[in-house]
Amino acid sequence: MSSPPVPETRPRLRRELGLWALVFYGIVLIQPTAPMPLFGVVSQEAKGHVVTTVLVAMCAMLLTALSYGRMARVYPSAGSVYTYVTGEIHPAPGFIAGWSMCLNYLVNPVICTIWCAKAAGNMAPQIPYGAWAIFFALLFTGMNLNGIRTSARTTQILVLAMGVVIVAFFISVARYIGKIPEIPPGFWTKPFFDPQTFSMRAVATGTSIAVLTYIGFDGISTLSEETHNPRRNILLATVLTCLITGILATAQVYAGQLIWPDYQKYPDVDTAFSYVAGRAGGQVMFHLVNFTLLVASIGSGMGAQLSASRLLYGMGRDDAIPKGFFGVIDPRRGIPRNNVLFTGALILVGGFLISYQLGAELINFGAFIAFMGVNAAAFVYAYRQNPRNWLDCASPVLGFVICLAIFASLRPPVLMAGGVWLAVGVLYGAYKTNGFRRRIAFSEAGSE
Repeated sequence: MSSPPVPETRPRLRRELGLWALVFYGIVLIQPTAPMPLFGVVSQEAKGHVVTTVLVAMCAMLLTALSYGRMARVYPSAGSVYTYVTGEIHPAPGFIAGWSMCLNYLVNPVICTIWCAKAAGNMAPQIPYGAWAIFFALLFTGMNLNGIRTSARTTQILVLAMGVVIVAFFISVARYIGKIPEIPPGFWTKPFFDPQTFSMRAVATGTSIAVLTYIGFDGISTLSEETHNPRRNILLATVLTCLITGILATAQVYAGQLIWPDYQKYPDVDTAFSYVAGRAGGQVMFHLVNFTLLVASIGSGMGAQLSASRLLYGMGRDDAIPKGFFGVIDPRRGIPRNNVLFTGALILVGGFLISYQLGAELINFGAFIAFMGVNAAAFVYAYRQNPRNWLDCASPVLGFVICLAIFASLRPPVLMAGGVWLAVGVLYGAYKTNGFRRRIAFSEAGSE
């Protein structure tokens, strides 16, 4: 007599997240102060038109967010650019998209280290930048070697604290403007359009950096298995996160440009927003904003290094890169120790070799290739399903075109450096997959 079937007892992810929980998660990933570290660099590149760049970037990201949401419906348990592009188009462009996202993960902790070192230098200028860069590189690596994780509760408290600081900044701005004896003509519209400095090329270059404000919204798609009605809520949450981020970012940089319209006279371009806050609210506001952004960047830097080491572990475990080094877990601490040390070395070297601006643009180089891949995959899927549904087909095409235009506006040094990374990836991918005849794995950072 045969035994009755044994019921499935393997633990499963629980569907507990609603729409607004997803939106809050997306805002946590992006951070409500996201445009502040970029303010000075974008302002100089766009010749004072930071508001315009943030709004143009929002249009591109909203269309791309639609594509992410639609692909999350098709691949509800994946949440991977590589999976989307490979599944709908071919493993070769899928590999390129996945390899490009690797650049994001590896460079992100580098720019966090650079910004932290600059912000700490504002508080203790007697200590040189190099000493601060080494300190933060060792701090992030040491934290991750000890397996420290930032709890969800701590992250929520930090986001709420950022919200309080943003409100305090807006109050300071209102008081500062209220004390101006006579508002000059064009004062309120100059942040959007200044006829004396406006240049489409400059705005496009600035937009290619300002997009970093929105990087992180794609992480929402990785929560499909823990979401109520994921086919609806993942799409809505991704779009709403981009929209809310865009509105908040626009308000911040608009206020910043009203306070400091001369984009050529920042004491330090990388931490310019701290000086803007100081002009609006004095030394107290300067140190408050500087400290808040420093704490946020420390959390981002530690998390970015953790994500990079986990991504390398996932690829090593799947033998996409040398398994003997990258696919190993330390038995005592249960962490990918080799990868933490490897990324720590990259952070330490990168903090001295590249600037904050170059690092930010390299992140966007990889992100835009991935975004174009997702838009292309969404178009192919929509066209196969119903070529007469012009709305579903047109929106990813428009998203692809805008992303391509912004990508083409990246500065030549960025295109060259990113091109070298891409060429190495294509050669390695062709070798590893026997001419892309088989798939290669790109596990999501943080996945088990």
